Amino acid sequence: MGRYTGPKLKIIRRLGVLPGFTRKEMKNRLLSPGQHGKRKLSLVKQKRFSLSDDYKYRLIEKQKVRYNYGIRHNQLTRYYQLSKTFKGITGYILLNFLESRLDCLLYRIGFAKTIPSARQYINHCHVLVNKKKVTIPSFFCEKKDTISLKKNSRIRKLVKQTYTFFSEKRSGIKKRMKKVNYTKMRPGVLLPDYLKVNKKLLVAKIIGKIKRKDISLKINEQKIVEYYSR
Repeated sequence: MGRYTGPKLKIIRRLGVLPGFTRKEMKNRLLSPGQHGKRKLSLVKQKRFSLSDDYKYRLIEKQKVRYNYGIRHNQLTRYYQLSKTFKGITGYILLNFLESRLDCLLYRIGFAKTIPSARQYINHCHVLVNKKKVTIPSFFCEKKDTISLKKNSRIRKLVKQTYTFFSEKRSGIKKRMKKVNYTKMRPGVLLPDYLKVNKKLLVAKIIGKIKRKDISLKINEQKIVEYYSR
């Protein structure tokens, strides 16, 4: 499932909002996916599963991660096995690995609208890490790494438009948050604290560690750990 090309609304109606997967929204589509989707999602979620509740929720959380980050089942299994070798909370370490991927970072910076489009930029040799060309979307980035575009890249104009779009959206959200004096919530569209961006040069730098509050996907990572440790 490295590259999913099917209907995306069908997936987010089943799993919920997946910010890295697509910018599409369900809006008024409250019915379940498929030609027989005449019942409301709330009723379907209660009735249609024959699996045990525990296994059902573990599977749903695992599928959320797979689709949001665009990775295969085998890749996610390897990330989980790797996470277990580190000291700390396994679920958080797993999410940390996924957020440290180059394709995810391009999206979180605001250079790409989704993770699949970020992956396309990387595959077509438009992206540099520490001024060196990287063509592997799963490349792990670390603190002090810089992410930029090739000087003569054809996508610079597109990336600038995308970043401007995200910047305006971020400033609007910050203004609304100040008005209601609500700073605890951190919407996923905001620039994470561990990233710093030079708008003119379109260069981003990792300046800190990824914190749990910076992860935009609404996920219960403990359910994923339970899924693999069953």
